[in-house]
Amino acid sequence: MNQDHQLPHSSPEAQGIASSAIRAFVDEAEQQIRSLHSFMLLRRGCVVAQGWWSPYTPEDPHMLFSLSKSFTATAVGLAIEEGRLSLDDLVLDFFPGDVPAQPGEHLRTMRVCHLLSMSTGHAEDTLRYLHEAPDGNWARAFLARPVEYAPGTHFLYNTGATYMLSAIVQRLADMRMLDYLQSRLFQPLGIEDPAWETSPQGIDTGGWGLSIRTEDIARFGQLYLQKGLWQDRRILPEAWVEQATARQISNGSDADSDWAQGYGYQFWCCRHGAYRGDGAFGQFCMVMPEQQAVLAITAGVSDMQVVLNLVWKHLLPAMGPEPLPEGSAAAEALRRKLASLALPPQPGADSSAVTGRVSGKQYALDANPEQITSARFDFDDAGCRFTLNDGRGAREIRCGSGAWVKGETSLENDEPRRVAASGAWTDEETFAMRLWFYETPFEIAISCRFVGDRVAIDRKMNVAFGPTERPRLEGGMG
Repeated sequence: MNQDHQLPHSSPEAQGIASSAIRAFVDEAEQQIRSLHSFMLLRRGCVVAQGWWSPYTPEDPHMLFSLSKSFTATAVGLAIEEGRLSLDDLVLDFFPGDVPAQPGEHLRTMRVCHLLSMSTGHAEDTLRYLHEAPDGNWARAFLARPVEYAPGTHFLYNTGATYMLSAIVQRLADMRMLDYLQSRLFQPLGIEDPAWETSPQGIDTGGWGLSIRTEDIARFGQLYLQKGLWQDRRILPEAWVEQATARQISNGSDADSDWAQGYGYQFWCCRHGAYRGDGAFGQFCMVMPEQQAVLAITAGVSDMQVVLNLVWKHLLPAMGPEPLPEGSAAAEALRRKLASLALPPQPGADSSAVTGRVSGKQYALDANPEQITSARFDFDDAGCRFTLNDGRGAREIRCGSGAWVKGETSLENDEPRRVAASGAWTDEETFAMRLWFYETPFEIAISCRFVGDRVAIDRKMNVAFGPTERPRLEGGMG
């Protein structure tokens, strides 16, 4: 990181926060949530606490899912400031070649502001239909969906709407939104090597797909907290920041839910006067203006409200107006805790009575929905090499014994993905593996039970958009 972009650091106490409160937040998060991956807390522009649970590290980017939406909205705000478009521009005007033969009245009146505020008038999220578009033209697929309500009158979280914003920016700027943001946002903030997934037409997905580091999330939040200023340079118009983070539409009435406090322009309004961008399974950029604080979090959780509840319980009330005494035992205890954060590797024994019998053997698997044909286990003193074969070839993972081993695997995807893996024998017949894809929220637990000449392989994910359990694989020695 360039020295010009280093965030200043401070003790929590110097910024009016007791170290014991941050320690309580971390401790309860580990008890209740199990898999926070990182957090960075800023107050008054200073980093007061940060931590990464190994195998996650400060250097690794993390998949943001819908937290990407807030960056897409920022690109729109910049384009508005440059005079490229306005909030009141009609959506159809940007896609003349993709307009349905007979567009309905609601579609004809849909505007940019409706895309931003998730008030397009659709009755269901359009994302599925984008993915199903046979010609890969996601904008055309979006415009083909029925619009049941008058735009601006009905909130519906609609990831397809954010994709349309990305497509508009690309059309107006004649470049990918990622490239458009480089000189205008990423470089000024010191965000290095951002990556964004694209549609079949080469348009950034907008509503998801951005990967950056935890500190980059914090920088983005700090920019918004400072009303668009960064190191005395105006990056975003102050009026845009105020519009984007204000309540533009109602999204519910549950006083205890941070998903029912109103929605801005791709930002959620929160309780306690805060606002946030967030992504599936626990990626957060929380801005607390009244406390002059920003909290960046990455995680792999199924209930994101639990994370926010812990923030409101431990961190928010601990932010006082005046500095606190330094040098307490609690401050040292917090320092030690943050330095030792880790997701535990798979517990168990290094070997069992059956290790020698199954090592190096190929298991022919019974017919299964994934068309995986065989499995192989190769054990040595360092751990295990686990291999699955399907029609696309061999897919390997190397697991450390009692420790994380980092590498790459295509076990879950066509393209190799970075992974940290560990394995151990949980009883004489069962070898278990834990795989953390440490640039994502995802963990896979694999249990392999050997009985006689047969093996049964069970796989379960920590979080998923669909079922978390995969079909069992079974087979015998070839």
